[in-house]
Amino acid sequence: MKHITLASIEKAIQKVDNLDEDGLERIAENYAVSQQVLLGYIMSAAVEYDNQQLEGLIIYYYCLICEAFTQQEVLINEIVEDDIDAFEEGYFAMLDEYFKSEDEETINDFCDQPELTRFMMIEVSTDDEDGSSLDDDTATQLFIVTLAMIALMNRAIKA
Repeated sequence: MKHITLASIEKAIQKVDNLDEDGLERIAENYAVSQQVLLGYIMSAAVEYDNQQLEGLIIYYYCLICEAFTQQEVLINEIVEDDIDAFEEGYFAMLDEYFKSEDEETINDFCDQPELTRFMMIEVSTDDEDGSSLDDDTATQLFIVTLAMIALMNRAIKA
């Protein structure tokens, strides 16, 4: 399995964070077209959680994580509904185990992208440069959604 490195994550951050509004819209559209089912799945979380702030965060991290895969030159197959259906039961069982034990290995064993999962753990638990932070509910929701995305993308890596 190909792992996304910290260097690829940092390159993705540099690229996405330095785009103007038009550039961000173009990259989001590009990644949306290539993974319509995945984007629809993760975006439904904002509605399900009734959290409008989550919507913008999901789009940002979707672009960032997709760009990290691109920077690593890792291609993924299109994720379809059957992939999500086959994934969900195991994913929710893993989350239950993780929230009981708080053992990061539970996540790493399931997602198999240690740098990306560590990156997201840091992102949801630390303050931004301006001192702002996510409320606990939004941080937890963002973590759950991005982990699902990472795990699904990892399973879809082209051989």
